[in-house]
Amino acid sequence: MKNAYKTRQSSQLLTYLKEHPGQHLTAGEIRRVFFDTISTATVYRRLEKLVQEGLLKKYIIDENSPACYEYVDPHDHHGETCYHCKCERCGKLIHLECNEIKELGEHLAQEHGFKVDPLRTVLYGLCSECQKGQAL
Repeated sequence: MKNAYKTRQSSQLLTYLKEHPGQHLTAGEIRRVFFDTISTATVYRRLEKLVQEGLLKKYIIDENSPACYEYVDPHDHHGETCYHCKCERCGKLIHLECNEIKELGEHLAQEHGFKVDPLRTVLYGLCSECQKGQAL
């Protein structure tokens, strides 16, 4: 029964995730898209299965935020060093693929013997929309 998850619903879910590359989606957001066709339990089970299969990344930012899922193109290896920024006001999660941040990680490893996990590194602050009209 290894292919138990290869259903029409699972195929719809994976297609939806592939159509939203680079987006961080919560199980709740995904469930709302498929409100009439896929149960909540099926969404959660399938998301975890896709994480295990390496087709999704699961991000747990903090204990107050729901886990986010992101589709991973099996042919794209750039996502292995993706940092994140989280807006403290609106909760928006932003990908940060930046050479300077990578260099900081290399510096920490070489000079301080500390290896940063880029998949779990989150910088907190305010996004550009929340900054409008106010100084940091």
